[in-house]
Amino acid sequence: MLPSTEFALLRRLATEQAAARVPSIVAAVVRNGEPAWSGTRGLVDGETPGNDTQYRLGSITKSMVAALVMRLRDEGRLDLNDPLDKHLPGTGFGSSTIAQLLSHTGGLTSESPGSWWERSPGGDWKALQASLATNAVKNRPGSRFHYSNVGYGVLGEVVARYRGTDWLSALRAEVLEPLGMTRTTGHPQGRHARGWAVHPFADVLLPEPSHDAGAMAPAGQLWSTVDDLARWTAFVGGHTGDVLHPDTVAEMRAVATVDDANTWTAGYGLGFQLVRHQGRRLAGHTGSMPGFLACTIVDTGSGTGALAMANTTSGPAILTLAIDLITIADEHEPNLPAEWKPVETDPGLLALTGLWHWGPTPFLLRLIPGGMFELTPVSGAGRASRFRPVDRDEWLGLDGYYAGETLRVGRDAEGVPSHLDLATFIFTRIPYDPAAPIPGGVDKAGWRA
Repeated sequence: MLPSTEFALLRRLATEQAAARVPSIVAAVVRNGEPAWSGTRGLVDGETPGNDTQYRLGSITKSMVAALVMRLRDEGRLDLNDPLDKHLPGTGFGSSTIAQLLSHTGGLTSESPGSWWERSPGGDWKALQASLATNAVKNRPGSRFHYSNVGYGVLGEVVARYRGTDWLSALRAEVLEPLGMTRTTGHPQGRHARGWAVHPFADVLLPEPSHDAGAMAPAGQLWSTVDDLARWTAFVGGHTGDVLHPDTVAEMRAVATVDDANTWTAGYGLGFQLVRHQGRRLAGHTGSMPGFLACTIVDTGSGTGALAMANTTSGPAILTLAIDLITIADEHEPNLPAEWKPVETDPGLLALTGLWHWGPTPFLLRLIPGGMFELTPVSGAGRASRFRPVDRDEWLGLDGYYAGETLRVGRDAEGVPSHLDLATFIFTRIPYDPAAPIPGGVDKAGWRA
């Protein structure tokens, strides 16, 4: 980036480190799927940390476990609406669905019973399940957002059952290695930061413990580096490689529930935290474990992302810092729009484009990049959605009012497109075309004064 931009980013990072009294902090900005800037302040073992220095990620681990669950869904191994009992029978909370566990609306207790799991060695799945035999459900499933670390311990076990291995081995094979995240591990390896607590009234440090969380590990076990977390930040922004289809990641970023319902600024998707801030819509996750704070977040509009990791239990406003880094990057160096280029298109699809009418209301059907269609009201206000191809003459709604609905092309005896059938609504080339199967029929006298 420009020297002036890099200095502004570094100054923001330096201000946070000094004001919050952070032993060390690292950060980066990601654009177009690649790191655009990285910076550091403070020391690790007397030396400046680098992009290969490991920090603990905490709950960012949850987003990666969610990616494994979505892979199972895309393979047809499970459905998000399935009750947990279908895939992990024998628990006392089997009516909670997979989607509810992913979005923290399953009603489960926030923490595992017994000793504070983040500072205690964890047991295996049988021990966790036994501890949840009674009083595990705190809210009616689906009724509200209630953050549950336990829910992701459960999802980790679902993954393990289907893959025939532990969740971390599955994650390594299916997500980390394909994305090139070779320095993301369950325990620190090589150069890493030690976790510290900073005294609230004096500039002294206390080392924090770091245990294996056992069956609760899918809620916050992982360690990573700037280089690796930049790859994950790019993934959240849609540069998904072969791990998941970009549409699936977009589905994970969609709002499943909100945390402050009146004028919501914080919510949750399927494994991602969601934030609205000064007109920006952001997705990613924060993380905290004793001695560590972390964040990865992406502006879904501009595509710019940022990450930050610190080795302190509390102090820095890690999410605010990451959002500020995005804002600085976009304000100093706004992204240029992608160059328009013509693309080869199936002539049969061109025949579907243009003006269609829902009753008397005109809509435009346009081909857009990726071989998809976009249906929008001519007036600009009303129901609009994008559709991706499923089969010949069949398209699936991706967003807006028609998300999940099917658009089908009707043809006349000569094979010419005659109407669109979208969730029972009939769109025709002219308003209320009498030759089309308009529900209720069309008055034979036609239009009149």
